Amino acid sequence: MIRVFIVDDHPVVIEGIHSLLQHEKDIEWVGHAMNAQSCLGYFVHNTADIILMDINLPDMNGVDLCAVIKEKYPGVFVLGLSTSNQGLYIKKMMENGASGYILKNSSREDVLKAIHAVADGCIYFSGEVGEALKQYQKSAPVALPAISRREREVLGLIAEGYTNPEIAEKLFVSQFTVDSHRKNLIAKLNVKNTAMLIRFAVEHKLV
Repeated sequence: MIRVFIVDDHPVVIEGIHSLLQHEKDIEWVGHAMNAQSCLGYFVHNTADIILMDINLPDMNGVDLCAVIKEKYPGVFVLGLSTSNQGLYIKKMMENGASGYILKNSSREDVLKAIHAVADGCIYFSGEVGEALKQYQKSAPVALPAISRREREVLGLIAEGYTNPEIAEKLFVSQFTVDSHRKNLIAKLNVKNTAMLIRFAVEHKLV
């Protein structure tokens, strides 16, 4: 039996999911919570195999609750359940340990397929969700490493074509210091040489 628990602050959603699952022979409805605190309280003395988890809850968002659940109860699978198909929310849920994400307007067949897939250890997205995540990942900005103020100054001067000695003179530092900054920048930005460093800096508007 797949034991299912739902966290949602809308009674009509809870009743709808309960109605959808109650006649399934291999699924057991073990309970529900309407906020994060009640959900965490339930798991102190009880358990479930899968939590259908809403993103918008009154006391804590589902993204953060997912992280808490996975930290405390790593064996429990979380399946995001929401009206939102925004790529950012989907990505954060998955980063926090969710095993899938479906929309509240999903068909009965889609919900059941999601539950069984997640119970088998698979990742599951309803059709719209998978597409939304792909589009977000294509358009999301590249995460850049932290660059210090001095490194940014050196990078700007490198992009303007100044040599190490010229940069050292302008910034009142040694050539060794400038060379160290250049090497650090090449390593941080994961490029092979100065030409690629300049190209990367221009493409990502670092100069």
